[in-house]
Amino acid sequence: MSVDQQCLRQRLRAIARESDWFMQALESVRSLQLDSWCIGAGAVRNLVWDHLHGYATPSPIADVDVAYFDDADLRPETEQALQALLCARHPGTPWEVTNQAWVHLWFEGRFGHRVAPLRSLEDAVASWPEFATSVGIKLQEDSEIEVIAPHGLEDLFSMVVRRNPARVSVETYRNRVAEKRYLQRWPRVQIVG
Repeated sequence: MSVDQQCLRQRLRAIARESDWFMQALESVRSLQLDSWCIGAGAVRNLVWDHLHGYATPSPIADVDVAYFDDADLRPETEQALQALLCARHPGTPWEVTNQAWVHLWFEGRFGHRVAPLRSLEDAVASWPEFATSVGIKLQEDSEIEVIAPHGLEDLFSMVVRRNPARVSVETYRNRVAEKRYLQRWPRVQIVG
């Protein structure tokens, strides 16, 4: 890993630690005692871009994505039970819990095209829609923060929205960009494509 990547990872850890809401979210998910998990995607993007824009109050967030990988239990009821536990602990937080091990079973029905089965949490994070959101954060038992960033952190910290072709079509990407209103929320963002 390059020195630049190490510095960006340290910077991300520091930003996460400075955020009371984000640390509480990490602690809540850690209490579920999942083996392979992270909070990622938009929750991390919002955290960093709010910080880089100097916003004192966190931007509204559609959901706090909790991704985990458990190929031994593909039951939707397990996801629902985990989400219910998090909602009971933090009722005001819009949790969304997804076992990445079974995404290939429902993705086509929701988004119109097949995806290959994922092999790990890291494989899942690497397939998320934009490189800037292909980032996950986990709070380990010793309270160290683990960063999962298979494509690096340059787009996240440069505030660049760029399509990740691993899973998202150009049409889906353009729809997401329009829906997310990135430029209205964070005026220094650059949209590619």
